[in-house]
Amino acid sequence: MYAERLGKIKGILSGETSIKLTLQFLYSHYKSDLLILKTIKQSVEMRNSVCHSATIYANAIMHAGTTVDTFLRENLDWLSRATNWAKFSATAGLGVIHCGHLQQGRSLMAPYLPQGGAGGGGSPYSEGGALYALGLIHANHGEGIKQFLRDSLRSTNVEVIQHGACLGLGLAALGTADEDIYDDIKTVLYTDSAVAGEAAGIGMGLLMVGTGSEKAGEMLAYAHETQHEKIIRGLALGIALTVYGREEEADTLIEQMTRDQDPILRYGGMYALALAYRGTANNKAIRQLLHFAVSDVSDDVRRTAVLALGFVMYSEPEQMPRIVSLLSESYNPHVRYGAALAVGISCAGAGLSEAISLLEPLTSDVVDFVRQGAFIAMAMVMVQISEASDSRVGTFRRQLEKIILDKHEDTMSKMGAILASGILDAGGRNVTIKLLSKSKHDKITAVVGLAVFSQFWYWYPLIYFVSLAFSPTAFIGLNYDLKVPKFDFVSHAKLSLFEYPKPTTVATTSSAVKLPTAVLSTSARAKAFFGTALSWYISTVNAISPVARNVLCLCLFDEVE
Repeated sequence: MYAERLGKIKGILSGETSIKLTLQFLYSHYKSDLLILKTIKQSVEMRNSVCHSATIYANAIMHAGTTVDTFLRENLDWLSRATNWAKFSATAGLGVIHCGHLQQGRSLMAPYLPQGGAGGGGSPYSEGGALYALGLIHANHGEGIKQFLRDSLRSTNVEVIQHGACLGLGLAALGTADEDIYDDIKTVLYTDSAVAGEAAGIGMGLLMVGTGSEKAGEMLAYAHETQHEKIIRGLALGIALTVYGREEEADTLIEQMTRDQDPILRYGGMYALALAYRGTANNKAIRQLLHFAVSDVSDDVRRTAVLALGFVMYSEPEQMPRIVSLLSESYNPHVRYGAALAVGISCAGAGLSEAISLLEPLTSDVVDFVRQGAFIAMAMVMVQISEASDSRVGTFRRQLEKIILDKHEDTMSKMGAILASGILDAGGRNVTIKLLSKSKHDKITAVVGLAVFSQFWYWYPLIYFVSLAFSPTAFIGLNYDLKVPKFDFVSHAKLSLFEYPKPTTVATTSSAVKLPTAVLSTSARAKAFFGTALSWYISTVNAISPVARNVLCLCLFDEVE
């Protein structure tokens, strides 16, 4: 009896009980519309690899945690055309779909995982993607998978597999500050491989998130030594993650990064400022970010400074549209893009009317990547908001469909529309994006997930980190045995406020009926006259001389005309 109770307490405290219940809920109440994905797939040209990959990302997000992979199984031939990094992303997408499947995670990914050490003859892109997928499945609950990921990382020299293993390890050991895992990832970093090094930098940050460790100094020193931009960028974000929630303690490091000559490290400084003061609405942090947003010489730094405001302000979403309203009208498209995502992050799942009003003009911006950011941000704000609550939700869905079907639309904005479609229907239309718990505490995993997700500007596979911010919109009641009993829940609100969107229908094509041709009265008269004249001509022409015959013909046809 005592052991049984202890087991229940361990399950509750470790989060495994709630993960299991969430998994059951998302599977049993799955309401995604596969026709939307089918429409996207048919409208995307195969030679457009960006939109092809975006469709794979949208499918994974739309089915996050539901374990439903129907679309992938029905379109294996279409999916098999993915090559190289697209194949990496397609395999990693399975990790988002099966997110939280802690018991069978490894067996589900077994066909794609490296066999017997340094790869079993399969594609390194599939193997790297599978290791990344394992991290997504076991994010923040990786006790059972950490050792396998470490062994996979040690036994390969292939940079693509190392890339996947570093991201997977960072996710599985999130915030554990495990020294042995840190040393394994650091070994990969010191090989100075651009592809593996970027993931190693992010992985080290995920491992050390919120520790304020002196390891940040070590990472900064290597960022100054290496020549690879990708490694510097990975380390810059990794350093920012280590100071998560440290506030004033992080000021020295933030000052060092924001004054650096390298714009990539200044860019990391913006994230460090954002994450150190996450959700505090701290005036000093807001002033600093606004200063960099208008004064830095690098567009990347300016864009990130505005975006970072979203992390500082997510505890007070109502204030966000007012703060960035002028920045959203900036002449600089990077600043406008940052303003859009800042609103998306801080007002995620809130359905705030002012946020939607600010984003609407940006969805028709003249610059393609600004439209992309606006679509994604709008989807983040509108997720789980019904059309009955705000009619603009339906308008936005129709706008996305129109852009996806338009063959002349820019690739960047079309990609944004495809991803937005996935986020709007995330988790089978049963999850929202939440950065705060009911008791107003930070959800560290969610904030970290959105911070890494916002890096998709440089590296598309990081889009999957958005799944860490998903929170189920379910009311789950349990009895003494932690089982879900049958019970009724009385709500006096209108059903339409919580209704799932109506399923889309296939447009019916009606065959055109041929109507009789209209005949003008003048045409009828001319034909009648011509017929009479022709009859008279045939009967008399033979009796006339050749010269007179020619004159008669000319007179006759002049009259007809």
